[in-house]
Amino acid sequence: MRRAVGLGVGVGILLLVCVLSIMVGAKPVPVGDVWHGLFQNSGVGNDVIVHDVRVPRTLLGLLVGVALGLSGAVMQGLTRNPLAEPGLLGVNAGAAAAVVSAIAFLGVSDVGDFVWFAFAGAAVVSVVVYVLGGSRSATPVRLALAGTAATAALYGYVNAVQLLNSAALDQLRFWTVGSLASADMATVRRVAPFILLGVVIALLIARPLNAMEMGDDTARALGANLNRTRLLAMLAVTLMCGAATAACGPIVFIGLMVPYLVRAITGPDMRWILPYAAVLSPVLLLGSDIVGRIVARPSELQVGIVTALVGGPVFIHLVRRKRMAKL
Repeated sequence: MRRAVGLGVGVGILLLVCVLSIMVGAKPVPVGDVWHGLFQNSGVGNDVIVHDVRVPRTLLGLLVGVALGLSGAVMQGLTRNPLAEPGLLGVNAGAAAAVVSAIAFLGVSDVGDFVWFAFAGAAVVSVVVYVLGGSRSATPVRLALAGTAATAALYGYVNAVQLLNSAALDQLRFWTVGSLASADMATVRRVAPFILLGVVIALLIARPLNAMEMGDDTARALGANLNRTRLLAMLAVTLMCGAATAACGPIVFIGLMVPYLVRAITGPDMRWILPYAAVLSPVLLLGSDIVGRIVARPSELQVGIVTALVGGPVFIHLVRRKRMAKL
């Protein structure tokens, strides 16, 4: 009952943050105008700001927050490591490598087109990591090592291309910071199917992930199919984190910090960790985006910078505490 009530409170906070995300910006929008812009759009004034700018940005932040939070929770369960995060599989690095290649060699300049290249890069790298990790004999350690090696190699490639191609450097710089500023409904429609499919897969494997947290031998004794669970977990992470990274660039700390904090509320049960992470991660992401709009008016601070500035010190404080959440 306590966990159910807490989840309900989290949903209420998320709704409040969504409303604030639509209201707050370089030009504040009153609550009445928000309602008018949502349901009686006239195509002028605040209605345009609400309908064409703030709503797509809020929806994208909601989707990306859910994707990053669930990806981090799944990664922590898959690797049995409370400090694991989505980039451990090389998803962010694969997306960045694909985007910089598209810019430097194919002349792609439209941010909307980055989504497809970034998602394709993330998917290819995830497959490579799974194969390098041993495929059917994959273990958490092998997957982590393969992901780390792929990330190092790909970021080396990204840096080399940027140094040799100034156009790629200029266009990639904004994307790699992590931002919701360029959100539109077209981007939301592009990434939503991938993220929603990943969410469904992640929620369906909560029970076998619980079994895997007790060790491979115990999980087998409980009837869990380890190879299938790992494959589905990687597929879910690739779909969610790949699409989120493609849309907004790599945003740090959301997928690491929120699932870690959630364990202090729910305990180690993945059937509760996943829903909590899906609710509280967009709260943190949209809240950081709101802060970024306020502190640098009339300009704004990108959400990736805010999450790094806030998340770093907070997470250092948490991991130094004596009572740490354990898997």
